[in-house]
Amino acid sequence: MGVHFMRLSEGEVAIIRQSAESVFGDQAQVWLFGSRVDDSRRGGDIDLLIRPAPGVSENLLRGKIRFLGMLGRALGERRIDVIIEHRVNPRHVGQISKA
Repeated sequence: MGVHFMRLSEGEVAIIRQSAESVFGDQAQVWLFGSRVDDSRRGGDIDLLIRPAPGVSENLLRGKIRFLGMLGRALGERRIDVIIEHRVNPRHVGQISKA
């Protein structure tokens, strides 16, 4: 699984990896984006983009809810935003704007 994280502990990265693999398959890819990739900032929510492994058949909304539940139990009360990339209609973080 491809992962590149900044400003997260090794334990947090491991939890995110394990949870993503459990829900979205062993070859799922996870990227951190947003304020957490800026080493000069403090705090901030955890923004994740996930590309499920090929052949994952789980409903993506249901998978997102399961993934967030796993992270909530393991990491506690944290603000976590997740975007799931659909393989048929991929999204690029650079094209996404938050309201």
